[in-house]
Amino acid sequence: MPFLPAAPAAAPPATDADALKQHDQELDAARAQERESAESQAKLRREIDALGDDRRALNQQLIDTAARVRAVEASIEATRTRLKPLDEQQVFIRKSLDERRAVIVEILAVLQRVGHQPPPALLVQPEDALQAVRTAITLGAMVPDMRLQADALSGDLADLVRIRKTIVSENEHLSRDLDLLGREQLRLNVLIDERQNKQTATEQKLDAERTRAADLAHQVDTLKELIAKLESGLNSAARTAHAEARSIEEDATRPDLSALKDPGRLSPAVAFAAMRGHLRLPVNGVKIREFGASDALGGTQKGITIGTHAGAQITAPCDGWVVYAGTFRSYGQLLILNAGGGYHVLLAGMERISVDLGQFVLTGEPVAVMGGGSQVSAAAATKSKQPVLYVEFRKDGAPIDPSPWWATNEGEKVRG
Repeated sequence: MPFLPAAPAAAPPATDADALKQHDQELDAARAQERESAESQAKLRREIDALGDDRRALNQQLIDTAARVRAVEASIEATRTRLKPLDEQQVFIRKSLDERRAVIVEILAVLQRVGHQPPPALLVQPEDALQAVRTAITLGAMVPDMRLQADALSGDLADLVRIRKTIVSENEHLSRDLDLLGREQLRLNVLIDERQNKQTATEQKLDAERTRAADLAHQVDTLKELIAKLESGLNSAARTAHAEARSIEEDATRPDLSALKDPGRLSPAVAFAAMRGHLRLPVNGVKIREFGASDALGGTQKGITIGTHAGAQITAPCDGWVVYAGTFRSYGQLLILNAGGGYHVLLAGMERISVDLGQFVLTGEPVAVMGGGSQVSAAAATKSKQPVLYVEFRKDGAPIDPSPWWATNEGEKVRG
């Protein structure tokens, strides 16, 4: 009777000491991550403190950082889009190879007989199997039909190796982008906090404005009524600023877009009407419904809906004063910008708004963040569970088609 080695003894159960050691390691890792985050925030805070009261510098940092966040978001989405068909191809080829496992065994058996070498482990590494098949073809030791099968198999294995390398490369790119996005979002949050701290220096006055806006929102049923009441309640300084913006409306033939490069401006430097063909969509995403299309509720779209992703950054598509920032009816979180010249831009469906009433925001400045799902009734009509941003333009209270305002190519987009 042959000698059989004794079965290995069962591993002893983890002791309390082992569990405690693992807990300590996890705690140390969490503390290290917390220290790193705190150090990053402290560094950013020092950079921002160095700006002092330089409003231009702060605004420029906000716009530049928001632009980087949106660029990284777009890169991440593009990488995920490229990965999807690659993953599908990998699954398809692997399934095909599994179905031809008998053929692979036969080919490698022929190779074994000719080369007197054992075949490699099947499908453990596609590179090994590919090399073996190529060697067998080179030896020419197979019958013609098996040669054809080997050629096809070689092609599939080569595709699988190539796809796997591409997936690894894309995943590395995705990992770098996600890390960069985290750092840029942290920077943006600190900058937004600083901006809002300066904005809320007159907190008592701002609270009064919030209360007034909330009361008005409960008194009216339509956006047109809300805008009219908000504008009629403006103080004299705000009314004067808005009137000056209207006065430049008449000079809207050839806009001087270079005026938008001044991050210290306190009113629109270019008439909103003159910005036709130059505005950038306020969020990265895909248009789900256009202006005038059926809203699936028996009416027509008065704006556009953009399907985006969770946590997407929203930037101001134009210069304007914040005349409303809060919830309204079925719109969820609603932001209304007075763009001057009787124009208003409405954004709805965000999870969090990061600007306050009365604030003047610049083109490309961060104003809100999307949540993790649909927040507005317009999204229900699209039957989409993804976050949806609703965008509406109004002129003298009436909805207008925003299509002429959007830039058709990257070179025409104004980022501020």
